[in-house]
Amino acid sequence: MSHTRTALRRAGAVTALAAAGVLAAAGAASAHVTVHPDSYAQGATDGVLTFRVPNEEDTASTTKVQLFLPTDHPVLGVLVSPPRDGWTAKVTDTKLKTPIKTDDGTITDAVSEITWTGGKIGPGQYEDFNVAFGQLPDNGDQLVFKTLQTYSDGKTVRWIEAPQPGGDEPENPAPVLKLTAKAAGDDGGDSATGAAGSASASSDSSDSTARGLGIAGLVVGGLGLAAAAFALLRGRSGKAS
Repeated sequence: MSHTRTALRRAGAVTALAAAGVLAAAGAASAHVTVHPDSYAQGATDGVLTFRVPNEEDTASTTKVQLFLPTDHPVLGVLVSPPRDGWTAKVTDTKLKTPIKTDDGTITDAVSEITWTGGKIGPGQYEDFNVAFGQLPDNGDQLVFKTLQTYSDGKTVRWIEAPQPGGDEPENPAPVLKLTAKAAGDDGGDSATGAAGSASASSDSSDSTARGLGIAGLVVGGLGLAAAAFALLRGRSGKAS
């Protein structure tokens, strides 16, 4: 019996460690700068993008966030929230290589960078930065928002890597907004359309994550049971000899 109890304890320890590894990996995968919602319809108007910045350091605070907006497919009519929690935003415009014609006239400049400073995100905390827009591009399938995150100890994390179709997630992924095709008869894609698309995409993403973690859990459980069975057979074999 002592051999059996020892074997079961060892199998339980192996299972617990493997499960902890699965949960740790899931946590690490989500600890980067993200944009919410993660999708909008092409050409959506009058919406808000929220950039969530978590602090990954144990001994330093985030003191500066630089968000770079694409200028090849510019976001028009960008507005930022008033100062809060010590944070203030500096908005930088750039001249567009190709002016954009709209119903209100031709646009020659667009926001290319927003820098937030003056606030602090402590260890184990996050901050949401809201950016309102007048109109998203009506072409392309995604917008990549490269981001630099600077800590109080001088370290800068560069969230600038765009995901590759069918590839693994980059080590330092940039926030990516998916642009979904406009529905038939859609005259411009408003924020309601974008929100609906986002809800669907978020649901699919959540389902995929849940399925992935569920499968991982089954694998971990199976490994634990296999280890226990092997240990029991070993114990019985030892007794017989």
